[in-house]
Amino acid sequence: MINLILFGPPGSGKGTQAEHLKEHFQLLHISTGDLLRNEIANGTKLGMEAKQFMDAGQLVPDEVVIGMLGGAVDQSRSMGKRGIIFDGFPRTTAQALALEHLLADKGTAVSVVLSLVVEEEELTQRILKRGLTSGRSDDNDIDTIRRRVQEYRTKTEPVAGFYKDRDLLVEIEGVGAIEQITQALMNAVNAYSSKHSDG
Repeated sequence: MINLILFGPPGSGKGTQAEHLKEHFQLLHISTGDLLRNEIANGTKLGMEAKQFMDAGQLVPDEVVIGMLGGAVDQSRSMGKRGIIFDGFPRTTAQALALEHLLADKGTAVSVVLSLVVEEEELTQRILKRGLTSGRSDDNDIDTIRRRVQEYRTKTEPVAGFYKDRDLLVEIEGVGAIEQITQALMNAVNAYSSKHSDG
């Protein structure tokens, strides 16, 4: 399996690139937000458990999310996908460890962690531009945008360090033509999946 983790701050183009990678490598794209909503909509045991926490205004515990991810890994295999692209997970080192154990139990592992690198000023300008058409109020306020970017950096950098220590992290310049960035990401996946893949 090819299992990718894609990191990128708000405005980095992560959503666009996730779509390209998903299509090219025939991966199941897993966003934890979508996963939670689907489990709740389908009334699964884990979904109902997650809903109780969300209704109480609490974060869904890692073990519940990991349980859902385990089901998604099985689903990707039954669908004949070549692997998974994890989007928005892991957000903490504890989650990264839990994911490592989950994948090991399934006889697979993370192939590569791709991190889109974009300077803060560029991110701010991109999001403000997006705000002209997105209709999202948080895309129009510079202070809010800077807080979102800073929060991403604070939370994600320790996780990036976790994967760097495992020689799995590749930083990709997220500025330039979309096609060039896509190609750089694909090159990194090909190089790392041959090195780390479980076949």
